[in-house]
Amino acid sequence: MKAASILGSVLLAAVSVQGHVVPQARDTPVEDLASEEPSQITSLLEEAKAKVINQVALNERKMRKRGLTPSCTVDKLRFRREYGSLSTSERLAYVNAVKCLQTLPPLTPASVAPGARSRFDDFIVTHIQQTLNIHFSGNFQPWHRWYVYQYEKALREECGYNGSQPYWDWPKYSSAPQDSPLFNGDPYSLGGNGEYIPHEGPVIVPPPGVGGGNIQLPAGLGGGYVTTGPFANMTINLGPVGGLEGVPAGPLGGLGYNPRGLKRDIGPAMNQRYANWTTVLTLLSQPNIDAFRHVSEGVPYTPEIGPHGGMHYNIGGDPGGDLFTSPGDPAFWVHHGQMDRMWAVWQALGSPFSTIRYTDLGSGPYAHQSWANEPPSPLTPLTEVLDMGYAAPSTTIANVMSTTGGEFCYFYL
Repeated sequence: MKAASILGSVLLAAVSVQGHVVPQARDTPVEDLASEEPSQITSLLEEAKAKVINQVALNERKMRKRGLTPSCTVDKLRFRREYGSLSTSERLAYVNAVKCLQTLPPLTPASVAPGARSRFDDFIVTHIQQTLNIHFSGNFQPWHRWYVYQYEKALREECGYNGSQPYWDWPKYSSAPQDSPLFNGDPYSLGGNGEYIPHEGPVIVPPPGVGGGNIQLPAGLGGGYVTTGPFANMTINLGPVGGLEGVPAGPLGGLGYNPRGLKRDIGPAMNQRYANWTTVLTLLSQPNIDAFRHVSEGVPYTPEIGPHGGMHYNIGGDPGGDLFTSPGDPAFWVHHGQMDRMWAVWQALGSPFSTIRYTDLGSGPYAHQSWANEPPSPLTPLTEVLDMGYAAPSTTIANVMSTTGGEFCYFYL
């Protein structure tokens, strides 16, 4: 089934939230509670993969005809896979590489972030420092694409990992994410859920200078410390910075040393509400990048937080529930693997006669240089630098718009 025909089958309504028009999924869900991927989504994913492979092959032929050597070819194309589809040995290799990164000395100077104690922490520092400039702005998707790639590259080059960055296929385990291969607490998981503590769920509060009210979110099935799996008793060094009611900020704005245990609050409520099969189908069916991003990210500090915020808060706990310090939970990276996957697939589903999905950052509120264009700011240009701080080399947005262009040569299965 072609994207155009599937697009016609997804009936969308629109609600206005603080001046933003947010596409909403149709009332009839697409097998939302089923673990098996609906056929409509499977068709879109297969179409996207075929288009990418064909385009890479076509580019290769054109370049070789001109006497040039392409950097990305079909035989070099790496495919990122869903975490649960990896073999136990592949999952263990990934987990061990993450744990290795947590033992390597940091590149961030102590004068910048005295709390950084590892290469893993380097990536957290970068996110803390730039959070208010890389969310609800034109660089959000490109910045995080480069960020996840550089993390994957560190795992490979510094810790001997031979695989690719896996992703969390949100709806696949939506009825019980805490029991999924990602969080079931076995030796091949990313650690278990937090121990259960009766609670009413987190309350999100806006960062200083950002408009919006507090939001009460549903509780997960944990809330306490992670005590099972490879990251049981893991120590968090940085943060928190802020964003949850009743959670005090760590020293030096989150950059000071603040050792504490890993907490999680995973459960089905957030997953089924914000990242189900209908969410994915609606997301992939959007006609332009502005509409795509309103589905993906919702509207800041309203109940419509989209799958991006919804799944961050589904991880919850500490540091997962802190907007700034969230990369300190290893689950961050599989969540943003899925975020990049959705964008990459949506890009590939565009018209074969147009490259606009690989060049357009939009013109709506999220296409600007400030958080949701507040205060008003210029549109984000493709020449903008994606600053990785001390974690990794920087680049420009133009270099990361395609997962098979520039330094990239990957796609998703």
